[in-house]
Amino acid sequence: MIRITGVSRRIGNRAILDGIDLEIRKGEIFTLIGPSGSGKTSLLRLLDLLDLPTTGSIAINGSVTDVSAQERLSLRRRMAMVFQKPAVLNSTVEENVASGLKFRKIPGDEISRDVAGALNLVKLSHLTGRRAVTLSGGEMQRLAIARAIVTRPDILFLDEPTANLDPANSEMIEDLILHINRKFSTTIVLSTHDLIQGQRLAHRIGVIMDGHLVQAGNLDSVFYHPVNRAVASFVGIEPVRGGIVESSENGLTTIAVGDVRIEAITGERPGTRVALCIRPEDVTLGLPDASPSHGSARNFLQGTIKKMVPLGPYTRVTADYSGMLLNAVLTGKSCDELNLSVGSSVTASIKATAIHVIRDE
Repeated sequence: MIRITGVSRRIGNRAILDGIDLEIRKGEIFTLIGPSGSGKTSLLRLLDLLDLPTTGSIAINGSVTDVSAQERLSLRRRMAMVFQKPAVLNSTVEENVASGLKFRKIPGDEISRDVAGALNLVKLSHLTGRRAVTLSGGEMQRLAIARAIVTRPDILFLDEPTANLDPANSEMIEDLILHINRKFSTTIVLSTHDLIQGQRLAHRIGVIMDGHLVQAGNLDSVFYHPVNRAVASFVGIEPVRGGIVESSENGLTTIAVGDVRIEAITGERPGTRVALCIRPEDVTLGLPDASPSHGSARNFLQGTIKKMVPLGPYTRVTADYSGMLLNAVLTGKSCDELNLSVGSSVTASIKATAIHVIRDE
């Protein structure tokens, strides 16, 4: 569907994007994540043909985009873009949605039918005669999506579609995105700073940092197997540094982190300096005097709680295991049942398969 090859974007001496190679598949939801200012919006603008790359090429369905203005317009009419802060015309909701169809000179009866369908899809049928500028933020974003999809685009670009919305409106927009993708098989490319949203919506994810696409893949590869420490930290893992591979036997590798020995699965050779990526939800906490439930866990560590941070209904518990700090996430109820507090002694159990090992460079 979309092939990006060696794309860079420069403004003056500043590199906005550098050496982007990526393929986005037909009918998928592809999510771009990364810190603010990393280049997500700049890449969306290139894909929507609003800007031109300084170097490299972009192809849509095999058609290169480095063509005449008329040919670019033809390509753009097969796509639609919804910005983080959508602009609306100072007219009715119905007229806003109809504007793109009128530019395409669609017959009036078709416009009425298609506009009614789009407004019904985004649940704004009851507001057809309302002035668009009087809508709430959530309603205005849904209006922008209706205006985009009424032309039945092959590709829909969404730039931080819920960045300024409350949780209820965000959920409504997310449900709408999923519905559009499933109902029309629309290829959707969106950017977001909300990692949970990225996981809820995406078939695949790309991580952009400092203008570089540093990793792209399915949810498991990005969130559980980050390629480096920067990606690990961004997706919610604080890498444990200072590890040294000691030995490998029968598929298991022993890694020394100070006085702690960890068993993991990795192909790194003895003597290699490594960092351990362990997601908080993969760390199971219990009391030291409780009967261990070994299961398939191979790592059992004794530690002391240093910090407890509430996260809505959950609590992030940071404990020190002989100098190695690890985070775990528990429900508030579990913390109460275990009577956990700062200074409490705990046992952490971790599966060897839950530990992702990267070189500590």
